[in-house]
Amino acid sequence: MNSHSKADQLHPEAQKGIELFNRGDFYKAHDPLELAWMKTRPPERDLYQGILLIGLAYYQISLGNYRGAIKMFKKGQQRLNILGDNLLGVNLIKLRTDAEIVEHAIRHLGPKHLHDLDQELIKPVPLT
Repeated sequence: MNSHSKADQLHPEAQKGIELFNRGDFYKAHDPLELAWMKTRPPERDLYQGILLIGLAYYQISLGNYRGAIKMFKKGQQRLNILGDNLLGVNLIKLRTDAEIVEHAIRHLGPKHLHDLDQELIKPVPLT
């Protein structure tokens, strides 16, 4: 018997969204992640919303929107912090830490120097 059931896999739309996120296409990642969270329940819904919101924070950074990025980091972390260490193959400890590092870096840079962010700090969704 297969111990890996359909219930413990990422929703297909979430997989698409995470692939886009991991390519740095945070804007395009929004729609499939939103479709996935609309079709699921917690805790999966919180996972997909959290990834979507962190992606939106990164997108806001690319637009130079400091306040928008900070707001999205806060909302994303609120979703992710209620989850455990790993869900559906996503390493949540690393995802939260990666986002915190970027948030800390942009807070240090401030709104006028957002464009100076080291883009290497922006990491993909860590899958196990």
